[in-house]
Amino acid sequence: MDLKQFLELFNPLPGNHYLLVTDTIDEVAFALEELLQKVGGELHIALYEDTPSKLPAALNAAKLQSIQNLSQPFRALPRDNDIVIFKDIQQLHKNFEQLLKIAYTTLANNADIIIMQKSDSMDVEATKELLECYEFRAPNAIDLLKGYDLVMAKKMHMWGNGL
Repeated sequence: MDLKQFLELFNPLPGNHYLLVTDTIDEVAFALEELLQKVGGELHIALYEDTPSKLPAALNAAKLQSIQNLSQPFRALPRDNDIVIFKDIQQLHKNFEQLLKIAYTTLANNADIIIMQKSDSMDVEATKELLECYEFRAPNAIDLLKGYDLVMAKKMHMWGNGL
């Protein structure tokens, strides 16, 4: 998977925290970790897996939260993350709307949310509408990663659910 264009979506600043919510550790996690390490940022990973596993050595600086139940939420501190990325979890999780509420709470103001699913497994228009319902603004479908559909939106300061 060529992640060059995907990584251009990000402009990490020193101390930024990104949260990756996924069901597998793959090249996306490694690429985000490398990107954040260059600026002293931190990658948090909420990994939905059947049995807890250790992170590969290349992700030693990342903070892992292992979750064994696809109906359970992940944990995240309020306003602790600058970007939340949901990768291949929208269709799997039993209560994705609950995850969107947590994402809203954990995102800093003016922060981004990205939902990425394997191509043709996500109704892009319905996902954009869902993001609007949960107070994420300006949702856009982005076609830049082969084999994946991406929708990106922003949590805006003083909009919807407030701070």
